[in-house]
Amino acid sequence: MTSNQAEILLGAAKSKAAEIGIAVSIVVMDPGGNLKCFSRMDGAWLGSIDIAMKKAKTSVLFEMETRSIWEFSKPDGSAHGIELTNNGLVSFAGGIPLKGEDGQMLGSIGVSGGQVAQDLEVASAGVAALSARLATG
Repeated sequence: MTSNQAEILLGAAKSKAAEIGIAVSIVVMDPGGNLKCFSRMDGAWLGSIDIAMKKAKTSVLFEMETRSIWEFSKPDGSAHGIELTNNGLVSFAGGIPLKGEDGQMLGSIGVSGGQVAQDLEVASAGVAALSARLATG
C-alpha cells in the first residue's frame, strides 16, 4: 500500500460520502494492520473513529469484508464470540480488504459514520477507484 494508493482510496471515499450527504471517518491500513491514512470528515461522530479503525483491522486480519464475519460470529455461528478477540472486531459492513492483481494483500479500508449500507457504499467507492487505478497502471 503506497501513500498514493491510500490517498486515492481516501479521496474517492470522501467524495462518495459528500455526494450522499454523510460525514464519516475513513481508515486505510497496510497489510500488517497498521494505519496508513485517516480522515474524519467535519461533523463525523467521534465514535466513528474507533469503529472505522476496527472495521479496517477486522478486514485486513481475516482478509474478508467485515459483513462476512457476521456469518461466523452470530449466535448460532461456528465462531460465536470471535468479535471479542483481537481487541474487538466488527461484524457488520464497512470494512473491505484490498488485494493487488496478484492476489496479495495491500491493506484495507474501514468506514463509519453513516448507516451501515452507506458505510459500505463509501468504502466500495474507494475500492473501485483504487481498482481502476491499478488496472490502468
